[in-house]
Amino acid sequence: MTSPTATVVRLKLALLRNGLRQSGGRRAAFVASAVVALLFALSQLAGLLLLRGRPHADVVAVVGTAVLALGWAVLPLFFPTGDETLDPTRLVLLPLHPRPLVRALLAASLVGIGPLFTLLVLTGCALALAHGPAGYAVAVAAVALALLVCVALARAVAAANVRLLTSRRGRDLAVLSGLVIAIGAQLVNFGAQRLGSAGLEPLRPVGDVLSWVPPASAVGAVRSASEGSYGVAAARLAVSLAGLALLLAAWARSLTRLMTAPDGSTLQPLDAPARDRSGTAGPVRLLPGGRTGTVMERSLRYIWRDPKTKAAWVTSLAIGLIVPVFNAVQGTGSIYFACFAAGMLGIQMYNQFGQDTSAFWMVAMTVSSARDAYAELRGRALALLLVTLPYAVLVTVLTTSLLDAWARLPEALGLSFALLGAMLATGAWTSARFPYSIPQEGHKNVAPGQAGLAWIAIFGGMVAAALLCSPVIALTIWLHVTADGADWTWLLLPAGTGYGAALTVLGLRLAAPRTASRLPEILTAVSKG
Repeated sequence: MTSPTATVVRLKLALLRNGLRQSGGRRAAFVASAVVALLFALSQLAGLLLLRGRPHADVVAVVGTAVLALGWAVLPLFFPTGDETLDPTRLVLLPLHPRPLVRALLAASLVGIGPLFTLLVLTGCALALAHGPAGYAVAVAAVALALLVCVALARAVAAANVRLLTSRRGRDLAVLSGLVIAIGAQLVNFGAQRLGSAGLEPLRPVGDVLSWVPPASAVGAVRSASEGSYGVAAARLAVSLAGLALLLAAWARSLTRLMTAPDGSTLQPLDAPARDRSGTAGPVRLLPGGRTGTVMERSLRYIWRDPKTKAAWVTSLAIGLIVPVFNAVQGTGSIYFACFAAGMLGIQMYNQFGQDTSAFWMVAMTVSSARDAYAELRGRALALLLVTLPYAVLVTVLTTSLLDAWARLPEALGLSFALLGAMLATGAWTSARFPYSIPQEGHKNVAPGQAGLAWIAIFGGMVAAALLCSPVIALTIWLHVTADGADWTWLLLPAGTGYGAALTVLGLRLAAPRTASRLPEILTAVSKG
């Protein structure tokens, strides 16, 4: 049988070419992203070449290769629609055997900006360690081998999870991207600060371990060959080669299963029990009755089931915890950083109707007066408080314990509750005044043409919330500058709590008439996605 490699590579090129023909904007975005990626890769290449002969060049090269491979492993899980050829089920009906298909897809995977970027960075990692003819010879093999391992790793992971990634429920996996980005950014910040004070020497043990883990072991082989340890270099190349063989075998096995086994996610067992749709079981029974409980249940179901809403909540929960806790661990934090938790979750009150998208018309049909609108807004606010209040308390107590500042716990909680109340109030008003649609497909959170509304709603509301909190902030400052004020800071807890509750009720009351009078405009705005 003729090898399908050339055909699949031409197919990949045709997909890229036809995609760029769709619109000028898409071509401009592709060219811009390609230029930025290549410039960044070239800067990394130049920086790595400048490390030649430096004491810790091997640590940077080996750890950098491992991080690059990690990116290849996880990015297909977060962005499964980034490459059409990541889904091998499109080729199921073709008379292709898995092993020739693996070779063809592997060759096609080397076409694109990502592989070129990886090639340049890996070249820099290898050349930073290469010395002498043997070192340069091993560097050529190491770069090619490391690139193949990265690509095979991405394909093996994608093939093993392709049915999950292409299913409706499986797209919830993208929710983890917000969490990973939030945690990763803080970890990078924390690690950079530590390395800035201690140098790269603490990474030496990590680099020694990774130099035996593919594909970093291939780059480690360059160092060994340059030092004259040819046996160690051969062993490390063999480790990377064995890793590539295992990845290709796992990839071929996944392709075989995809091409021969039925999709179990679309098959229902014959003896599956009927679901209880009464809606009265479990914690739902604890919600209040009437419209308030119904709205709360609907909002909580959105948080749990809707991918975009869940992504926003997961990101806010992660950042709201990471910022105060990481700063406290580093010794640079403040008890007032705990307010970050209430602020991040308070943002979820903004654009309440946008998360409903076109389904908001069913809600609009039940709102005929300001009283109905107030009940709707109150239910949504209570659903948010059901999560935010215990979360804000947890983060504040944890931050207080890390800083050993128990005397300031009441004022931190009071400020958090006042900020939360202010954000609920302004969020209810901006939801009615500046609604915008959240597209259900893709990774955009604002429909085209509504970015201005989103900026006004979120940042304008946050500024207004900060101004509304100024009385509590002023009281806090006054108690700290007054001679005997420190003995009365505990009053900030009841004062902040009461003030936040009053702001919430007042904000809902003021937003209700505007919501009832602007239902057609709100429905039009949130249905554009």
